[in-house]
Amino acid sequence: MSPVYRSIPLPKLMKNERWMRAQGPDLSLAPPQLRQCRQQRSKLRLSHHGLWLCGLLLVWLLGGGSAWAGPLSQRLATFPNWEERPIVQAAVGDLYYPDWAAGTWDVATTLVDMVAPLAPNVVTPGFESNRSYLNQPIRFQARFVPEQREPPSWLPISIPRTPPIVADRAFNGENLAHAYLDSPTGQSPVLAVKVDPENPNRQLTVLQGKRLLVSTVTARATERPDDNQFITTEIFQQEFRSSPQIYLNQVETTTAYQRFPETRPGEPSLTADQVTAIYLSPQDPDFTQAGDRPVALYRYRLEFYPANSDETTTS
Repeated sequence: MSPVYRSIPLPKLMKNERWMRAQGPDLSLAPPQLRQCRQQRSKLRLSHHGLWLCGLLLVWLLGGGSAWAGPLSQRLATFPNWEERPIVQAAVGDLYYPDWAAGTWDVATTLVDMVAPLAPNVVTPGFESNRSYLNQPIRFQARFVPEQREPPSWLPISIPRTPPIVADRAFNGENLAHAYLDSPTGQSPVLAVKVDPENPNRQLTVLQGKRLLVSTVTARATERPDDNQFITTEIFQQEFRSSPQIYLNQVETTTAYQRFPETRPGEPSLTADQVTAIYLSPQDPDFTQAGDRPVALYRYRLEFYPANSDETTTS
């Protein structure tokens, strides 16, 4: 309570306020303390309005309506200076994509940058050998389809329901694994890629030599800066089983998709800026040194062309 209010006993203050309302805007006959109080409150209202208008002007002047940037887009902008993991939520159900992602795509993915932030003290296995992929486009097909699941029992059958668009994880994972791992002679170490029918976030890649890669999405986040952009991050728990050992790590994949509604022949309909970050699991002996910092960062550029069209890249 302000000093002005404290100078008037509460019952008298309430009585004077009722009297003031009866008098209307004319303050000439009001008690001096109450006139001072009413004037101060009027100044406070003007001050609050002024602050609100000032904030609104700042939004206009800084282009807040069109230059909005969420935490995921900001994260990509700060690559490779990543000191911690992204803010995500527990993964429930599948990841839903915009409708414009639906279809089968010819994809070219190119590793354009790679960083080992904690080298030479901590370097992940295979990091140096992955340099052979730098600036070498890898081509494969990817597919995004309507989600196939039974509608809730309480939903009347007569009500149409448009299913959301999801990635065909088995199709995409198998094609990408073959693109990276198959030898020029045609031999492939990839036996199968399967998705757990009970959990769309759990994927199994079966390799020759009794090797198995289990990838489980545990958390994710998404952003929609505008109608033609979609940004997502997913956190995977990876378990590589190869007798007699098991290798564990965590992987973050943050991807910004950009749609181009109008393209010329030879140009991609979609592009993506993607960063894969490798984190050590708590069981790793170097975990205390790495903590929440990534130990390897890979940045890719992806180009999507509608399959079976004349707009496939020739580069």
